[in-house]
Amino acid sequence: MMTTQPFDDDHLKEECGIFGIFGNDDAAAHTVLGLHALQHRGQEAAGIVSFDGNEFHAYRSTGHVADHFSKESVITRLTGASAIGHVRYSTTGGAGLRNVQPLFADLQFGGFAVGHNGNLTNCYALRDELTKRGAIFQSTTDSEIILHLMATHLRGNVVDRLIYALHQIEGAYSLVALADGVLIGVRDPLGVRPLVLGKLGSAYILASETCALDIVGADYVRDIEAGELVVIDKDGLRSLRPFGPTTQRFCVFEYIYFARPDSIMDGQSVYEARKRIGAELARESGVDADVVIPVPDSGVPAALGFSQESGIPFELGIIRNHYVGRTFIEPTDQIRNLGVKLKHNANSAKVRGKRIILVDDSIVRGTTSKKIVEMMRAAGATEVHMRISSPPTSHSCFYGIDTPERSKLLAAQHDVAEMAKIIGVDSLAFVTIDGLYRAMGHAARNADKPQYCDACFTGDYPTTLTDQSGGNKVTQLSLLVTDKAS
Repeated sequence: MMTTQPFDDDHLKEECGIFGIFGNDDAAAHTVLGLHALQHRGQEAAGIVSFDGNEFHAYRSTGHVADHFSKESVITRLTGASAIGHVRYSTTGGAGLRNVQPLFADLQFGGFAVGHNGNLTNCYALRDELTKRGAIFQSTTDSEIILHLMATHLRGNVVDRLIYALHQIEGAYSLVALADGVLIGVRDPLGVRPLVLGKLGSAYILASETCALDIVGADYVRDIEAGELVVIDKDGLRSLRPFGPTTQRFCVFEYIYFARPDSIMDGQSVYEARKRIGAELARESGVDADVVIPVPDSGVPAALGFSQESGIPFELGIIRNHYVGRTFIEPTDQIRNLGVKLKHNANSAKVRGKRIILVDDSIVRGTTSKKIVEMMRAAGATEVHMRISSPPTSHSCFYGIDTPERSKLLAAQHDVAEMAKIIGVDSLAFVTIDGLYRAMGHAARNADKPQYCDACFTGDYPTTLTDQSGGNKVTQLSLLVTDKAS
């Protein structure tokens, strides 16, 4: 059996989702619901750690949340009024049960669990240093480094030790952490990855996106700010600024693709942001055509914006089969050739005899885009134009998104005209980087102080890439992971 979906490689892969709650007797059940809402952020594995005032309880498993955590026998084991949870798509360390988060350790001050969304860009340098000092790692994920840094700092309480660890690491991270009587949330100094604060009655909630608050009926309070650390305990919430003044560089791709469209990020509706990007795309690269067709599902809001701005009718010319999961039959060459139809099928009545504009959020390798174009032509489209609601993805991401090495990114190897020929479209255009920023409410991209992290488009990485040695790929640890879910 395969562990990934081989017919969906024109999108960047999900990252991770985190959830934490303090002060609710059904903490584990609420965490399960929150992770359901965040399932799009990580589909390989899920885990929950709870605390009942005396003991920590943990359950971790590979697969989707619904596969394991909907069982009453699991939730009843996760007792306590505080809990944290994590859904994972591996970007560092590989798959396997030992890498499923939240990670847990018994440290000098007591039990400590942590869930991490993001990637540390100096994890291999730190890991090498820690192992030389005698550290014994139990996983291959970069997140475990935080535990070892805390364990080797012998002064202060849990917050002091976590702050010490945070000052040693580089890269992008949002964290939820659980210790005896305390829930902690923190974002890196640039706020690359998201984290929001909510309230459900007197209980506090931390989550990657507001959709996880909605599912449990919680109120959205605010975003955790870049470089902010919040400590939640029986006395309420206090905010710390361990890094001093910071300037945010939030990942702009959250608005383009990763976040759920019904989430609010930094005060902006993700759905409305995607429509604005589509409208900007129409203004920049309009073309005479009969119908605008989204590549489902992520292309739908941008296609709506393109249609409304251009006046060209919107139609669902591609129907998606939502029941094709990440695991499918071992593909023969024949099945691979048919593979795109496992997930997408042409709505021929809306395509035949039409000049169509396909709207999608990104092109990574280009293979799926090419197959969709072929499908549209086979369904009778007379012209196929493709419009992409992001600039060309020409650089790898090292901040928690699983991108191919740069040599496999189509836009890193070819200009737009060459890409159009490879994909087989009559025309191809991407929203410009300034157009993307205009859609997000800025006059243009500030080249000296960019308002977002846009490194996958520009190569302008906002942090030091210590583990890089002049190349574009982090060398992964060659460790065999053989753990299986029980």
